[in-house]
Amino acid sequence: MTDRFAHTAGSLSSPATHAFAITPADGTDLPETTRAIYVGAGGAIALRMQSGALVTLSGVPQGTLLPLRADRILATGTTASSLVGLV
Repeated sequence: MTDRFAHTAGSLSSPATHAFAITPADGTDLPETTRAIYVGAGGAIALRMQSGALVTLSGVPQGTLLPLRADRILATGTTASSLVGLV
């Protein structure tokens, strides 16, 4: 398959090139720091930003794409599900 952009450097404003399912866990980091998080089923998301800041986002609707650099999604306080990390 041809990829016109194969030799172009990616940036945070370019499309994601990889995705992984997120299982919230209080003591486990994500396999990679995200560039965005897709929310399959709405609710609250408790997370740690790449900076180390802890935040809870309440009332996140289903189908939302959050442009966040997060390295951990906490189980405690997260009610949203079907989360996908995009990098």
